Amino acid sequence: MTFRFLDDFDYIPGYEVDLLIDRHVPDDPAKGWVPAYKYHVALHNSSTIVGRIDLRIGDQESLYYVGHIGFAIQEAYRGRHFAAQACQLLKPLALAHEMTALSITCSPTNKPSRKTCEYVGATLKSIVTLPTHHGLFQRGERQLCVYEWILAP
Repeated sequence: MTFRFLDDFDYIPGYEVDLLIDRHVPDDPAKGWVPAYKYHVALHNSSTIVGRIDLRIGDQESLYYVGHIGFAIQEAYRGRHFAAQACQLLKPLALAHEMTALSITCSPTNKPSRKTCEYVGATLKSIVTLPTHHGLFQRGERQLCVYEWILAP
């Protein structure tokens, strides 16, 4: 079955932030990549970009360390729960792709990301040691927190 991106989710409005599609990234099995939606996180009803968020679709082993969701909020806009709001905005898209649980990973020392995971209702499943061959290890990470977010339809 061929994967199809859902264009109905290219703009996802929220209360304080909106998600604006940056690009659709097709899968690349040779690299272990799954299809992904990459969004700009913008202040509601504006073109002011405050961060980014990605949703990776699938259940492949390659997602174990990188997770289904990746996010970053610019420093000047942190502390307002924008990352958590952006995660919540992705929930209908994940459900539209029949995903009922998402993983989110972060460094054990990244307290803001850990708080975001807890704020959306994700549960810490484990803290894992990265294998030395993994790209995240090569970038300096040694361990990751693996959170699971169960999505209720």
